[in-house]
Amino acid sequence: MSFINTLENYQKKINSFLEEYLSGKKGELYDAVKYSLLAGGKRIRPVLALAVCDALEGDNKKALVFGTALEMIHTYSLIHDDLPCMDNDDFRRGKPTNHKVFGEATAVLSGDALLNMACELITEAGFDAKITVEALRIIYTSSGAEGMVGGQMLDMKAEKVSLNEDELYLLHKKKTGALIDAAASLGAICAEKDKDLLKGYSASLGIAFQIRDDILDVDGDEISLGKPVNSDEKNNKVTFVTLYGIGGAQNKLMEETQNAIDSLEFLGEKGKFLKELALYLLNRES
Repeated sequence: MSFINTLENYQKKINSFLEEYLSGKKGELYDAVKYSLLAGGKRIRPVLALAVCDALEGDNKKALVFGTALEMIHTYSLIHDDLPCMDNDDFRRGKPTNHKVFGEATAVLSGDALLNMACELITEAGFDAKITVEALRIIYTSSGAEGMVGGQMLDMKAEKVSLNEDELYLLHKKKTGALIDAAASLGAICAEKDKDLLKGYSASLGIAFQIRDDILDVDGDEISLGKPVNSDEKNNKVTFVTLYGIGGAQNKLMEETQNAIDSLEFLGEKGKFLKELALYLLNRES
């Protein structure tokens, strides 16, 4: 099966699971949740959890639940990032942002609901206590003050001060990289392996993902991106492009992608999809 077919199969499985989980939930709050959670997207984090689990020959039923919970966390962060008090964005994935459709208060609450829904999903799944607790620990550590939320705080502060290389890497290790690390860790524990087994891969993949985002913000197509370009410049943010220039950022992107691929050698043929995923993200247009 080709890489694209495998990717699409993962995405369909994730989307079907989400749609079924939300199918009976009614009311304005759930309408706002569904608006953002079912708006599309590449589902990279749950795909990664499933792919790592499969590469390590684990239980992908667990990986589907854990990865989907992580996608709920990711979606809540996007809703909150778009708010006027944060990045003040009007469009996300080609559609008006959540607060533009439902109002700021409902947008905040829909994000809060998704944050809690992730925990509800995992605890309701009926898995044994040990893996349930470990999954919750991975997800909520990676998304909290030492991870994604802490990274967003650093990102907001960076609008007022200049960052050096180490500070920029720390920011994105938390804001972008933490959930990607979490996805790989969740896949590993579903195969009863050390959660850090693919840490080298996920760490490099997370930085490469952010570098590509920074490049697309400068030379991407607004229609493909589904949001305006040059938003980093508008918000006076230090990025990999402002730090290294567009050519230097491209070189860093290639370097981190190669590091991710090289770290998978121990998997042999079982790492094929994960290697192709790194190359796919290297060339993405949105």
